[in-house]
Amino acid sequence: MAPLQPKSGMFVGLNKGHIVTKRELGPRPSDRKGKTSKRVNFVRGLIREVVGFAPYWKRITELLKVGKDKRALKVAKRKLGTHKRAKKNREEMSNVLRKMRSVLAPFPSYAFLYALSIYGMPRKVLGDVQCLGNMIIFVT
Repeated sequence: MAPLQPKSGMFVGLNKGHIVTKRELGPRPSDRKGKTSKRVNFVRGLIREVVGFAPYWKRITELLKVGKDKRALKVAKRKLGTHKRAKKNREEMSNVLRKMRSVLAPFPSYAFLYALSIYGMPRKVLGDVQCLGNMIIFVT
């Protein structure tokens, strides 16, 4: 589409109309929609640390660990309802797994068990140990 010509001030013709100066408007509240603030992000992260993952998330992580991405997507789609939500969820879970692997990579698994046994947790109690960020999760 061709750029608009300036108004001529006449009430007839191609460029008819009153001459006005264009006002600069501030940002609309709808422009911010969907953008998470720092506080909301912090609260969601804190809740995730305290509460952990839902059972279907745990199943999706197991499927992703084995390499069954398509099956993980199907499970997520069945639980969440839409393909778009399922893809987002699967991507988020794969990012969490990637972070866990990067945290656990420099240390052998027995180092975590030894460190935890020093802090009063007997080895018999410790089952599967998972690490998420700076938090260690015990799966018995």
